[in-house]
Amino acid sequence: MNDFVSVEQVNKVFNLAGGNTYLALKGIDLQIKKGEFISLIGHSGCGKSTLLNMIAGLDLPTEGMVTVEGQRVKAPGPDRMVVFQNYSLLPWLTVRENIALAVEEVLGHLSKEEQRDIVEDHIDMVGLRPHVDKAPTMLSGGQKQRVSIARALAIRPKVLLLDEPFGALDALTRGNLQEQLMEICEENEVTAVMVTHDVDEAVLLSDRIVMLTNGPGSKIGQILDVDIPRPRKRMEVVNHPSYYSLRSEMIYFLNQQKRIKKLRARKTVAVSRHGLEKVNLEIGFVPLTACAPVAIAKEKGFFTKHGLEEVSLVRETSWRGIVDGMIGGYIDAAQMPSGMPLWLTLGGQDNRPLPVVSALTMTRNGNGITLCKRFYDQGIYSLADFKQYLRQSPEQMHRMGMVHPSSMHNLLLRYWLASGGIDPDHDVALTTLPPAQMVVDLQAGTIDGFCVGEPWNQRAAMEGVGFTIATDLEIWPGHPGKVLGVREDWAAAYPNTHVALVKALLEACQYCANPEHAAEVRQILASREYVNTNPEYIQLGDPNSTACNLDGSKVEYAHHLFYEPGMNRPSRTEHLWQMVQMARWGDTPFPRNWLEILERVCRVSVFSTAARELGVLDTKYSRGSIQLFDGTTFDADDPISYLNSLEIKRDFSIAEVVLDSRPANVA
Repeated sequence: MNDFVSVEQVNKVFNLAGGNTYLALKGIDLQIKKGEFISLIGHSGCGKSTLLNMIAGLDLPTEGMVTVEGQRVKAPGPDRMVVFQNYSLLPWLTVRENIALAVEEVLGHLSKEEQRDIVEDHIDMVGLRPHVDKAPTMLSGGQKQRVSIARALAIRPKVLLLDEPFGALDALTRGNLQEQLMEICEENEVTAVMVTHDVDEAVLLSDRIVMLTNGPGSKIGQILDVDIPRPRKRMEVVNHPSYYSLRSEMIYFLNQQKRIKKLRARKTVAVSRHGLEKVNLEIGFVPLTACAPVAIAKEKGFFTKHGLEEVSLVRETSWRGIVDGMIGGYIDAAQMPSGMPLWLTLGGQDNRPLPVVSALTMTRNGNGITLCKRFYDQGIYSLADFKQYLRQSPEQMHRMGMVHPSSMHNLLLRYWLASGGIDPDHDVALTTLPPAQMVVDLQAGTIDGFCVGEPWNQRAAMEGVGFTIATDLEIWPGHPGKVLGVREDWAAAYPNTHVALVKALLEACQYCANPEHAAEVRQILASREYVNTNPEYIQLGDPNSTACNLDGSKVEYAHHLFYEPGMNRPSRTEHLWQMVQMARWGDTPFPRNWLEILERVCRVSVFSTAARELGVLDTKYSRGSIQLFDGTTFDADDPISYLNSLEIKRDFSIAEVVLDSRPANVA
């Protein structure tokens, strides 16, 4: 099908009092096929109705153009009918007369009999036969809206435009009218564009959902394809596997836009002080035990001590929020999974490389692989047992949770499975979940296990819903866990601030590693501002000391290393291993210029400067080649041969990764 409605590079600027202007929409590109139902969703003020009005011809773009069937929209016309929330009926005319007036105005070239037949057909179409002679004041809200829809459809428009048509109706009326509208649009191949705030309505009605970012300068943030087959019924559509994922995707987007608006509101220009280019920072973190250095740097004053006097911590529920914040520039720095700087740099997000650097490893270890307790009850205590179980139940698909493609959780889980002969993409299904959601989904039975950072393995065991089948101690002791990440352009713009940030967090790592501070750190982490959990779920010391076992001698949980001489120093060898694993599973290409990428991402010089200024012994944290539990050795001198030697892998690509070195706008 060719594009039926086309919105091409549309900008819309409104003139304000005093000669000022407001940029409402920026760079809107949208193509709509004939017969498609499109929903526009976003917060108030994002330009949804403005975009609808430009398709209707009630307003015109400042730049760009809108076309319908190749003809430029320059004014309103009967080929584009709008249904408003307020009905817009003439109160002195009956139901029949309101519809007939529109038909006579637009289809006056038809005979009176033909016009009358069209009016009567559309009265029946919306179920208003018993009310044809009533005035609008005698109708309910739902009945009035049916008249509006019948009037719009009766003149046979090419495009039906709906501006929150059901927003003022009660739930039952709204639901019934939504199903009628779907039937009408499907039977008559109506092309429709609807503005809505209701995520459930958008999923039910739409073929695609267009989500707009906040204004000013709103743009299309994301477009969701709704793969739920038609015809759809309200009470049945919720059972489709895609329903809740689509709904969750919209809710995440809307919540993130709300957060971004708050961050924008409090964001100010860079404040320089004490020789630092910027002392007012927004630092993102995810609620895990591994966020301890960030929390302690804030609560114990290490940020302030090193001149960063105005630090705000941004609590994200998932790593996706960190990614969005870095890409949008809404946060200055973030706690990240150790692979995320590379993943972003290599174009893991939408194949658009965003150079991100890391100058500090904040934690090592801290991850575990948990399975549902029913596996333990069936005698599955090891990877070999799990493989045997999968072989005996090939008809079942088992789902495993991980937190982000770039995370060590994903890479370790995949490595663990593949080393046991289990293909992580074919023999099981991996799904991305926020860390705090893991135990809930495990208990609900929607996943069979997960790889996540503490305290969630510990909590699953202590609540009796799961058991830790392997920790990092069994897979790769001392692996990098969480790192500090900043955009490369930010690091270039604020070099002294970057060093001060590393110093503050490195000193916080030392504090967290001191056993004398363990009780205090646990209480801080357990508070509402951070992990928001029971302190007993947070363990910082010896992993064998906690009594949550399942009548076995297993290591109970994955313990964190926050500080040892040199362990916080970023390692290019470890980054290279992660680079190879991401290529192995097809997440990113293996860069032909891998040495250049490692030099740009792994900022050892910044760490060394910070360590020297703190008086910390900058000992190299090197144990030679990386050796994992399966006995293999990672050869950092020949990563391609190592990659080729791996038995289970995806088809990987080798490509030159070109990074934009131009400085971008930074907050």
